[in-house]
Formats: sequence, structure tokens, C-alpha cells
Amino acid sequence: MTQHQRLLIIDFGSQVTQLIARRLRELNVYCEIHPFNKVDDAFLAAFAPRAVIFSGGPASVFAEGAPMPPAGVFTLGVPILGICYGQQVMMHLLGGKVERGHGTAEFGRAFVTPANRALGLLEGWFSEGREQVWMSHGDHVSRLAPGFEVFGTSPNAPFAITADEARRFYAVQFHPEVHHTPQGAKLYENFVRLAGFTGDWTMGAYRADAIAKIRAQVGDAKVICGLSGGVDSSVAAVLIHEAIGDQLTCVFVDHGLLRQGEAEQVVAMFRDHYNMPLIHADETELFLGALDGVSDPEVKRKTIGRLFIDVFQKHAHAVGGARFLAQGTLYPDVIESVSFSGGPSVTIKSHHNVGGLPEKMGLKLVEPLRELFKDEVRALGRELGLPASFIGRHPFPGPGLAIRCPGEITREKLAILRRADAVFIDQIRRHGLYDEIWQAFVAILPVRTVGVMGDGRTYDFACALRAVTSVDGMTADYYPFSHEFLGGTATRIINEVPGINRVTYDITSKPPGTIEWE
Repeated sequence: MTQHQRLLIIDFGSQVTQLIARRLRELNVYCEIHPFNKVDDAFLAAFAPRAVIFSGGPASVFAEGAPMPPAGVFTLGVPILGICYGQQVMMHLLGGKVERGHGTAEFGRAFVTPANRALGLLEGWFSEGREQVWMSHGDHVSRLAPGFEVFGTSPNAPFAITADEARRFYAVQFHPEVHHTPQGAKLYENFVRLAGFTGDWTMGAYRADAIAKIRAQVGDAKVICGLSGGVDSSVAAVLIHEAIGDQLTCVFVDHGLLRQGEAEQVVAMFRDHYNMPLIHADETELFLGALDGVSDPEVKRKTIGRLFIDVFQKHAHAVGGARFLAQGTLYPDVIESVSFSGGPSVTIKSHHNVGGLPEKMGLKLVEPLRELFKDEVRALGRELGLPASFIGRHPFPGPGLAIRCPGEITREKLAILRRADAVFIDQIRRHGLYDEIWQAFVAILPVRTVGVMGDGRTYDFACALRAVTSVDGMTADYYPFSHEFLGGTATRIINEVPGINRVTYDITSKPPGTIEWE
């Protein structure tokens, strides 16, 4: 693998740690995230970072067993940036003081004003006197460590921005990685400039490194790739095929939970266009039989995950004893299921291709996209030459329509859902809105409602339209359709889809909701 200039992110369990890496990748800086409990002095010596960032985290420095970095990190002689909990750790270990909340907690938007002379970290900041930032802290720094000065304050954080310029140690109480800190990207740009990074990491470099890693991991073994037809698994398949050629066989599992016409499109694309070995495994009866009567969303996800692995194992033998299973797992899947690289973040929900995996599945995993966000996968897809129309497709979850059908799943409900979803997407395309929207779909609700059609009483299902905008899938907001669009779409669905007599629009953001309904 190419030896890029390296930045180390020590993860203390923040749900948004990977957004730090996103910011750095946008600056063409190679970085790796490692949980605090995997980083010791020997690791630091081997990794040889040019700079270090301490992430935020949910813990308190006062808690028993609180996450801490190795002492040796402060003697490396490289710049360090502490964020939120990372700032508190720096002050706690370097001779400052941290206190519990006591009325100084901040959660959400805040404004920071300058409190000192100019600081290289803040070049381009405070042009209008103050900067909006995103705070999320209970404890706070009450006394700076020796050598540190204050460079920015907020109403509840008198040491919102601090620095020891001589040692190039910087610390902020807010989260510059989130979009709610509009100038956060500039802060990271300044930090990597101060650390001497030249921006030598690109998606082309990622492609080359990923191919080298795949070859090193797989050797001459055979690999089967779980192909859903979505952007993630498709990019993974093309990347792995480039690395190992005919050692790869794609397995497309038709679990009976796909959108209208999707199975035919996937088979045609990969078997005909990419000329890859492809097994079309029609397992509709297996999946729908196992899901019969199941309404709990976690049980749905884990049932689907278990059955996926069963099917993959069966076909691994069919292709001559494959030893590896390739998946298009992305970072948002990982961070919502288990923390990245084994760190301490909190589980939100299980994903079929992460939390649903049995402990002993008989196949080793190849997940070349595991550290990427959706937009980065699309960039990699462009690098690999995938068609633009395909790369721009909205995300589609591995469990498919199962999680867009709250409550019990029936064939009747799935048929209704497919038709309604097709109408909704067609409306979005007709109005030229498809590329403005991150993800759009219909969920069929587990209730029936009374309606009137043709002077007669109906008692049919209600459905919810869902369309969101997002940058990375970690946060999202609903798309502001016009009332004319919503009214026209509702009319089309009710007229064209037997079984639905009421249409609603979901205007919940993420958080507090998730993008999918289950």
C-alpha cells in the first residue's frame, strides 16, 4: 500500500467520529480511526502519525475506566486537536481542570466569539465577529492546562477554543465536523496545513490501496459477493472483480422484497453488461416463509441477515468452495450497529449485513467500502467507470421492502407497496427532482382507513411518502415538496394502486427519526 502522510483519529465513542475522517478526506488527507483502547505507545511508534485528533465521546473524565489516550501521544512532537470530550481529556491529563455540568451544559447551536490574538487554527474565522458551532457537552473545562490560552468563548463554554501554540496542541469544546458548524471544514483545513500535510490521498489512491488489500487478503481463494443491485454492493463487486477477476462470483439473492422490476434489471446489468459470473438465487419462498407473522423490526432484520448468510454459504459450495463473502457494507451501517473498529459508541439498530451476521458463518468477510460514506462510494464508482445514471441511484436497504412494511409482511401488502413506490418515484423523475433527493420511498402502514371512492365505502391501507435530503446519511431532513406535487402524487397513487385510499407525507428529520421506518 502507498505510504501516505498519516493522520490518526483516536476514537472516544462519538457517533460522529467518522465525520472527522470525511472532512479530512475532502482535503485529500489520509487518516485512520482507531478506538482509544487499541492505541498504545507501540501502536503510535508503528503508525507514525503526522498529527493526531481526539474525537468526542459520551463519557465523563470522572467516570471509572473513562477512555484515555496513551501518555506517549503528547510526546510525539506532532500537532494534536482535541474535540469536545477530546478537549476535556487533554485538560485533564495535562494539568487543567474539568468540572461536571452544574448549569453549563450545552446541546445544540451556540455562538463562539474571539477572545485573544490571531490563531493559525482559526484563519478565516470571525470575519463577522462570531461563528456558529454545534455543542454537545455536559462537563466543561474550568481551568486550562499550563501553556494553553483561550482563543474563543461561548455563553456556557469560557474555554470553547484553546491552544498551546508552542507544542501545537489545540482543543475545542464544540464539534467542527458536523454541518451545524458551518466553518468547521475551514478549521480542519487550517489544522492539516499547520501539520504540514500536502493532500496526497485521492479516490484514485483509495482504489489502488483497496485493490492491493483485497489481493493480499484473498490470495488465490474464491470469493462470492452479495449483490443487491444497489450502488454499494455494485461498486464493491466491480472493485473486487478488478482486483481478482474470475475468482469472484456474484450471488444476487432475490428475497421477494425488491422493488418493481428490480430483479430483471440487476441480472441484465451484471450478467450482460459487466460479464461477471452471476448466480440468480430466487429465494422468495424461503424469506417470506420465515418472515410470516413477524412484526418486530429487529427480528425482521436479523432473520433476513441470517437467511442471507445461509443462502451465501449454500452457493459458496456451488462455486467450488469459496472462502470469502464480499459485502457492500458502508460506515453508516457500521456506526449504527456497532462502533467503528470496536470502539465505545452506542448501538442504534441492527443492519442485516452487520448485526445480523452469525458469529461463526463459515466465510470470511471482504468489505472494501466499510470506511466510506455513500457520496464517497459514488466517487469511487465514477473512478471505476460505472454509468452515471447508475451511480446516482437512491440508496436501497439490504432488508428491502421488509422495513418499509411496518407490522406483519404479507404478499398482498408487498404488491401494493411496490406499485405505490413505483408511482412515487415516477412522479419525482417527471418533476426533475430525483437528483435533488438523497432517498425516496413509500412505506405501507399497518392500519386500514375508511374512504369514499365512486360513492362507495372503502376500507384500505394508508401509506406514507418519505423523501429526504442528506450529505452523508448520518443526518437528514425531509424534502420540501410543494403541496401541488404532494396532492398530485396522492391522487395518482389512490387512482392507480388498488388497496390504498389514504396518502401521508413524513416530515420527520434524522435525528430524531431514522431515514427508514424500521
